[in-house]
Amino acid sequence: MASDTFLSWANRTVLRPGREDPYLSIQDIVVFVRDLDVSKRFYLQQLGFELIAEQRLPTGERWIEVAPPDGSANLALVEPKPESPEYKLIGGYRWVLFMTEDVHAKYKEWTERGVRFLSEPETPGWGGTYARFEDPDGNAFGLEGFDEVRRRLELRRQEHAEKLEAERRTAQELEIARQVQARLFPQIQPELQTVEYAGVCLQARQVGGDYFDFLNLGPQRLGLIIGDVSGKGIAAALLMANLQASLRSQSALAFDQPEALLRSVNRLFYDNTGDSAYASLFFAEYDEVARRLRYVNCGHLSGLLVRSDGKVDRLESTSTLLGLFREWNCSMREQELSPGDVLALYTDGITEASNERGEEFGERCLVESLQQHRDLPCQALLAAIVDGVRRFSFQEQHDDITAIVAKFKATR
Repeated sequence: MASDTFLSWANRTVLRPGREDPYLSIQDIVVFVRDLDVSKRFYLQQLGFELIAEQRLPTGERWIEVAPPDGSANLALVEPKPESPEYKLIGGYRWVLFMTEDVHAKYKEWTERGVRFLSEPETPGWGGTYARFEDPDGNAFGLEGFDEVRRRLELRRQEHAEKLEAERRTAQELEIARQVQARLFPQIQPELQTVEYAGVCLQARQVGGDYFDFLNLGPQRLGLIIGDVSGKGIAAALLMANLQASLRSQSALAFDQPEALLRSVNRLFYDNTGDSAYASLFFAEYDEVARRLRYVNCGHLSGLLVRSDGKVDRLESTSTLLGLFREWNCSMREQELSPGDVLALYTDGITEASNERGEEFGERCLVESLQQHRDLPCQALLAAIVDGVRRFSFQEQHDDITAIVAKFKATR
């Protein structure tokens, strides 16, 4: 009695949110019949009903539930034993009334299918249209319709059509936004002799607030940027575009004044966004001649610099988040680089991905993945990291997965 098939009626219930009193609705209306197979054919083939459940009870009796295609109540067809009191109720004068928006159309359809009506549709004094019919066992049913029902059904159809159209427009606009945002990520990578690098952003939704970029900061100088904007979806995507535009438009300042660039970006971000908008950002400048990495970590996750000997340097925060304060400053730090070093910048979509036990992928797993796959080309290294995160999580992606890896090598 508790099988999924038997309880499929639950999918037809109509819940009303916000009610405090216990839920109540009609589940089954019992109709006693002489032959379940005959009745089943009548309700499915002649009336066009749906088969909701069919099984044999522990008592050995068969149980069939059918229902009209629209509505939430089911008819339970029961074949009682000839010696039982219920057998005498077959064909009893107990009506079940079906509602339709067009009695005449349904009357014509069912008549052509062999349904026996007791009279043609009538229009009694109480209004509406009404017709009676019987099933093969003489059980009486009524078919009725009212103008108000028709009007309400038309209104519901119109509302449903408008909802579908609004959802279609929203989906189309999101797809356009996704395509626009995809173009905001770097399309061209400046080439340097001593570094190979790549970036990836896999959004949890069609658009998101993660950001990475590569900037040409002058001869033999490269900017690596990764950021995470507050919020989700369209709102975060708009903030991300604002941050990207500020960085690119002010990037000339980074040639000799990286701190001035970030102060200007913070001011623009603060002035152009609301009080709750902020972003974490990691800005790194690689100087190929000096083989040096200068960086500012604005409240972002620590960058990871995996040395050629396996040692890991954490590039921790050097300033607060962008966009929270109008007056803001930062300080830069430096790291000397050697051939074989690998730099990884990433967002929390990687480290905070969790498994079924609630454990996070974490920085440790990321370091292990970097060390295990460090000999791969950068694009393949990123793919290996993402694959590791997804295999660890085994659930729907809830946050954007964004990362940059850079491998430093000797001069050609």
